[in-house]
Amino acid sequence: MAKTVLITGATSGIGKAAALALAQQGYHVIIHGRNPGKTEVIRKEIIDESGNGQVSAVTADLYSLADIRRMCAGIHGQFSRIDILINNAGGLLGKSREATQENFEKTFAVNVLAPFLITHLLMDLLIKSDDARIINVASNSHQLNAKPDFGDIQLEKQYNPLRAYGNAKLFLIWNTQHLAGQLQRDGITNVRAYTLHPGAVATSFGVGSDLGPVLNFVSKLARSFFRSPESGADTIVYLATAENVPGKSGDYFVDRKPAKKSTKYFTAEREQLIWNYCLEQTGLYR
Repeated sequence: MAKTVLITGATSGIGKAAALALAQQGYHVIIHGRNPGKTEVIRKEIIDESGNGQVSAVTADLYSLADIRRMCAGIHGQFSRIDILINNAGGLLGKSREATQENFEKTFAVNVLAPFLITHLLMDLLIKSDDARIINVASNSHQLNAKPDFGDIQLEKQYNPLRAYGNAKLFLIWNTQHLAGQLQRDGITNVRAYTLHPGAVATSFGVGSDLGPVLNFVSKLARSFFRSPESGADTIVYLATAENVPGKSGDYFVDRKPAKKSTKYFTAEREQLIWNYCLEQTGLYR
């Protein structure tokens, strides 16, 4: 029976490239998108290109925790097991701070709370797999741009788009480490969690964001040196499919290899603080 993989943000860029690669390898791929029409078009495209008819589609606005809950309830109704969860969707927002309808800063909502909630809501399906993997797409921005303020996690005071993005990816890495540790403590050995930096990829990522004139210019200039979406998806596909992934659960990967994470702001207490904060904000605290 084919393994089932769910990929968020799979209608373009590296998410779409990973979905196609996994469909070509015979996986049952569930692609997530925000727009139902576009998601259906991409689903058919992947079926045509891969020759694999086992491609399903789900939709949700990942800026909305309520919509994420609806999507995950639907997944429970359709699937009895998930083998691989790839939290790929993310975003670099514009120079002005924006909040979601539920009043979360948008960068934090989509890059931290969305994967956190999806992972928790689908954990019962992942546990049913013999070899489940949770793959969270992070970024080396956690090393370059993070400057967290633990008294102002959602940057209500000193918002800057790159700082918000760097912080979010740092928190995603910490949450993944924490999850790996918790699974180990709970004796759950069949579920592993990883993060990765896909490299600078030539996709539409961040293109619509107004970062201010200087950063807009620099990002346009840099784009010509970026790698293809297929190349960016390589480590994602590797972590999803490799029989023996090196390193341990909770590790951060670059180009298929475990890599050093920034330890500049890390303490076990801060990791726990972010984890608890996410539990509170998503209503999962118990």
